[in-house]
Amino acid sequence: MKKYIFISVFILAVVIYFFVNKTSESLLTKTIKDTTTKKETEINITSQQKEFISTISIDYLRDLKIDSQAPVIEKELASGSNYKRYIASYISEGNKIYGLLTVPNQNPPEEGFSAIVFNHGYIPPTQYVTTEKYVAYVDSLARNNFVVFKIDLRGHGLSGGTAVGSYFSSGYTIDAISAVKSLQKLEYVNKDKIGMWGHSMAGNLVLRAMLVNKDIKAASIWAGAVYSYKDFYKYRLSDNSYVRRDRDPHYDTRDMNENFLSEIQKFRDENSVVDFENKFWKSISLTENISYLNYPVQLIHSTDDTVVNVNYARDLKNVFENNNKSHEYFEYRGGGHNIDSPYFEQAMKQTVEFFKKNL
Repeated sequence: MKKYIFISVFILAVVIYFFVNKTSESLLTKTIKDTTTKKETEINITSQQKEFISTISIDYLRDLKIDSQAPVIEKELASGSNYKRYIASYISEGNKIYGLLTVPNQNPPEEGFSAIVFNHGYIPPTQYVTTEKYVAYVDSLARNNFVVFKIDLRGHGLSGGTAVGSYFSSGYTIDAISAVKSLQKLEYVNKDKIGMWGHSMAGNLVLRAMLVNKDIKAASIWAGAVYSYKDFYKYRLSDNSYVRRDRDPHYDTRDMNENFLSEIQKFRDENSVVDFENKFWKSISLTENISYLNYPVQLIHSTDDTVVNVNYARDLKNVFENNNKSHEYFEYRGGGHNIDSPYFEQAMKQTVEFFKKNL
């Protein structure tokens, strides 16, 4: 009799344990999902003890399951010299994101074309047009038989969502990774040979994406900014892409909690003392999380860049060297923020060679 009572009690205890355990896990999942209102990206909770300091922390982004369907052709444009041009779209966090897609005219190799997700720098969202800006950059890559997808980050052009900036929001990073996932579903693209190109603000976006997603096999960053936030504090910027105020039409607080906002306010106030060694700043710093980087990065910058200080690139180069990360570094004495001619041609040649070697 005692034996049966013991067995019954044991079974009851097991049932209660799993019920409580499951309920706790569900509550944790709901709590984290509630911090990302309106987001359709799945969040994979692998541990009941897991905590995220902010929705831009590297660990938070690495825990997301980001996916998207293949690009949808919205409109065919006039062809380039040896490639077709399309306006295409894909979905990122429920937002319809548009972009310029180029596809080589030639038959794809058996394993598929290498592809590049092209990320634009800061352009006022209301002034952004898909087919304007970066025309020569895209053409140079497309003529060398890469599939190129120059995406219009959320809130730009016809893309849905709110333009949130890159430095204090996860939105643009998710858009870029979603574009990678989208390209991987094209039958003529080699899903294992996709890289990224980024300019200015997108330097932060591209390196963050590489720390988060292992499907990005190489990246070229031109005149990139903000890798450690210490460097952001030291060198600042000459554009207003990071100055987000309540009155700004592209201001959005969905990615922020109270602690997050208070830390950023300290950052903006030059009289405040910012502790970059605290958990918040270390969790969002790209250089603090550089151990996650597995693939090569190319840095190109001009010493006469009046928008983004060349020391952003120099400091990142030192981090790469100190951590034995594969990289290339090229510094020009002219060309300005966009690395214009006569430096553009050489810089683009180096970029094409880099992608051919690493994709």
